[in-house]
Amino acid sequence: MNSTPFHDLDAYLDLPRVSGLAVSPDGTRVVTTVSTLNAKRTEFVTALWELDPAGQQPARRLTRGLKGESAPVFTADGDVLFLAVRPTEDDEKPPAALWRLPAHGGEAHEMLSLPGGVSAAASARTADVTVVAAPLLPSAADVEADRSLRKARKDNKVSAILHTGYPVRQWDHDLGPDLPHLFDADGARNLTERPGVALRESTFDVSPDGAFVVATWHVPAPGAATRSTLVRIDRETGARTTIAEDPQADLEHPVIAPDGGALAFTRETHSTPTEPPRITLCCMRFGNDDEQLGEWAEVATEWDRWPSSLAWSADASALIVTADDNGRGPVFSVHPDTGTVTRLTDDDHTYTDVCPAPGGIIYALRSSYAVPPHPVRIDPDGTVTELPCFDAPALPGSLTEITATAEDGTPVRSWLTLPESTDPAPLVLWVHGGPLGSWNTWHWRWNPWLLTAHGYAVLMPDPALSTGYGQDFIARGWGAWGEAPYTDLMAATDAACEHPRVDASRTAAMGGSFGGYMANWVAGHTDRFDAIVTHASLWALDQFAPTTDGAYWWAREMTPEMMQRNSPHRFVDQINTPMLVIHGDKDYRVPIGEALRLWYELLTESALPADDNGDSPHRFLYYPAENHWVLTPQHAKLWYQVVTAFLDENLRNEPAQWPELLG
Repeated sequence: MNSTPFHDLDAYLDLPRVSGLAVSPDGTRVVTTVSTLNAKRTEFVTALWELDPAGQQPARRLTRGLKGESAPVFTADGDVLFLAVRPTEDDEKPPAALWRLPAHGGEAHEMLSLPGGVSAAASARTADVTVVAAPLLPSAADVEADRSLRKARKDNKVSAILHTGYPVRQWDHDLGPDLPHLFDADGARNLTERPGVALRESTFDVSPDGAFVVATWHVPAPGAATRSTLVRIDRETGARTTIAEDPQADLEHPVIAPDGGALAFTRETHSTPTEPPRITLCCMRFGNDDEQLGEWAEVATEWDRWPSSLAWSADASALIVTADDNGRGPVFSVHPDTGTVTRLTDDDHTYTDVCPAPGGIIYALRSSYAVPPHPVRIDPDGTVTELPCFDAPALPGSLTEITATAEDGTPVRSWLTLPESTDPAPLVLWVHGGPLGSWNTWHWRWNPWLLTAHGYAVLMPDPALSTGYGQDFIARGWGAWGEAPYTDLMAATDAACEHPRVDASRTAAMGGSFGGYMANWVAGHTDRFDAIVTHASLWALDQFAPTTDGAYWWAREMTPEMMQRNSPHRFVDQINTPMLVIHGDKDYRVPIGEALRLWYELLTESALPADDNGDSPHRFLYYPAENHWVLTPQHAKLWYQVVTAFLDENLRNEPAQWPELLG
């Protein structure tokens, strides 16, 4: 058997990880970011690398900061802006600042430092103007007052936050007391006085001449919720005008046309218990004067796909869009007036970080389950050229595609990895999260090849609720997680078990987030699997609903009756399969209470209770410092070690080899 990086977790963690892309306005420079392990192997550090647009020369590293650099953006004259944390003698842990690396050469220099750090930057295409997002404490009148107040809180060890609205935390961090603002990077001039929570999770774009900014602006909505509108902010005066809003939808991801004549954005309808959301494209034309705004309208309304990213072609004649599509993520061109949709790529990859350039050229990252993200150039004739960066790792098996037929006759497609050995392999059903997503792109965190290298076939299906198959496919499972999504997964498993390279007598199911929910649901509804791994999973839906960090999203989907009907905890007494429960304490998306209750009820109410010594066939892997994902390198390594040991114990009858570092 050939050895690959997937046969050794340390070798896997050593692989460089490419993400993000920036292209200069003239298309002559392309920059990406590459993450690698630090010397202590305790965290990933990101650096900027420059690529050859012609695809001839190897990539070259631009930055070497101890704490790394991220979020590259080009200025109008080709300088590279980026965010970096650079410790000094006076401050060992400063916040991220905005740095500038001149196009003509020389060392990078700090362009803007603010007390709360800089979180994002956007530059004008034809003017030396940059706008950044950065937080201010609400009672601070200016930057200096903010600096003084932060110091006072730190010196007095005050962390208390007084909230007046919702939400109060997100993903893995507390919200507040500071609030995001927009600043002109030249002189740190505040463009958004007292925005409140309006700019949380906001995206923004700067007009080509730097005269104004368009940003998402959150306003209150019923049910302790917010909705996203679009505002125009004059850069000189800070005057703010709402230019687009819809009481029944969120308007997001604004991008201004390169000629300054139009604005494109997405519209996501607010879901209800009977209707899932729908995401469409929208466009607004500007008049001869930037302030003369036309009516906005939806574009390509008959296109039954959800746009996942949005950009303008360099000549402003088309919208360049990506969307999930049948287990892939192609690039599409959409005419902003007629709505005509043209597919530009036709391969098995998913494209991200799409950056149009002059001459009809498009730069992007692409990946699939056969290859990690890597930079490419898409020419006007559709030719795709890889830009030299890093070699793709050899895979420990093969990738195939299978399609099952659901109970209602709907096709359900899946990716299936198979080990190199021709002997039938035990099968692991791996359910994706979301649930509005698709197994269509490379995952460094959820990587099937690490299990495949260990001798397992891995099935990655897209059941009901998955994106890329049309609105009706999502609606099949909306508000009914335990119905069509479950039966789709069982149909996909049946189809995989018919493959001659799969051992149908040895199977396991696993998943994280929604995938963890499905693992819990599967555990209470079938004994067909020999082991179940449930990560960051929903267990008691009535308990989860008001404690997740975005409770109003959940309330839009399920009524109390739906939660009761679809809650896995009601079937704990029918669980007869060993379960591995995994959860991080800093998980605010699916709070730790879900795992604590699941664990207690497994030990006391399942059909496999603990013995007289308190030992159980179930296991609980707990991470006090991790969030919804497990991102620290050595914790991720432990995750795979524990998962494979648990699978080996239950599918191969091998004594579990638990990692020594667990103590």
